[in-house]
Amino acid sequence: MSRIAPAHVYASRIDRVRAEMKATGVDALILSVGHDLPYLTGYHAMPLERLTLLIVPREGMPMLVIPRLEAPRVVPVPGVFETVPWDETDDPVALAHGLLGGASCVAVGDQMWSRFLVDLISHRPSTRWARSVTVTAPLRTRKDQAEIDALTAAAAAADRVAAQLHAGQIPLVGRTEAQVSADISARLIAEGHDKVNFAIVAAGENAASPHHHPGDRVIKRGEIVLCDFGGTMNGYCSDITRCVHTGEIPEDIARAYEVLKRAQAAGVAAGRVGLPCEEVDAVTREVIADAGYGQWFVHRTGHGIGMEEHEDPYMVSGNTEPIAAGHAYSVEPGIYVAGTWGMRLEDLVVATDSGPRALNHADHDLIVVDC
Repeated sequence: MSRIAPAHVYASRIDRVRAEMKATGVDALILSVGHDLPYLTGYHAMPLERLTLLIVPREGMPMLVIPRLEAPRVVPVPGVFETVPWDETDDPVALAHGLLGGASCVAVGDQMWSRFLVDLISHRPSTRWARSVTVTAPLRTRKDQAEIDALTAAAAAADRVAAQLHAGQIPLVGRTEAQVSADISARLIAEGHDKVNFAIVAAGENAASPHHHPGDRVIKRGEIVLCDFGGTMNGYCSDITRCVHTGEIPEDIARAYEVLKRAQAAGVAAGRVGLPCEEVDAVTREVIADAGYGQWFVHRTGHGIGMEEHEDPYMVSGNTEPIAAGHAYSVEPGIYVAGTWGMRLEDLVVATDSGPRALNHADHDLIVVDC
């Protein structure tokens, strides 16, 4: 996969990783499948039975151990890492063991397949093992400018699809949820996404299920339709939720939606540098609870986003990690009345030293779409 950032960006990330390794006593970092690998190299490994492994020593050149048949997919980044192809008759685990040298503490990526790790452990009985998340998570949560630019572009593309929904350009009434989901997915691709990660379409009572799978339920007039969709664009994710109503909005839904809208705005405004992540959840939840809907807000307020749809930091009670400049996350409160209706409103936000910056700008009102 092609790089999404200039070489100096990856070099800077390697430097930051090494500083964190030194601070945590890690001698070498090893990363296989998962998003830490492209974060540091620009290369997405296929989840093969053949080992791909980036070895980052505390000092010296990082090495990407890769099956020779996959080597053409790697875009070289001179001065950042070297590629070490292995042949079908080689033992890649033994090769990795040799490249690790005398490292006494090795941090392992969460997504490394156990078959390779078990074999590597047998080669290194005296090695102390740790999780790479202790090294990489503090870095990946604070997005650099290249990442923020990519997230901004993906959010803008999702906004354009949401605007099409609001404008009635995506027919609803008489179509199944699955048909509308496919329509939204095609539009995400048309607006520049490389792939669709999900496109939830939930009508009426189905909207009370936060992660409803769109099926053959036909959308009718006079009901709420919840649309939560996102994809990956140039390596970074979008995620937006907007609700529309197919006809005149009943008083109970209109009243609840105004509470939801106020809660979501309060959550966005609460994301100030230095405050704990849980504050975003607390502020949002308070608005909903004070209006009498607290029992129907059944999930956290938000999740981090970047190369993955869900990553640190999480906006949830108990997460006392301070919000930092560069944190990117969703603010998506919801109200779900089982068997009746549900609603959610979601924007992506980036924390900055001058205050929270929303990346989504599609209309936040409950729009009537009678088509």
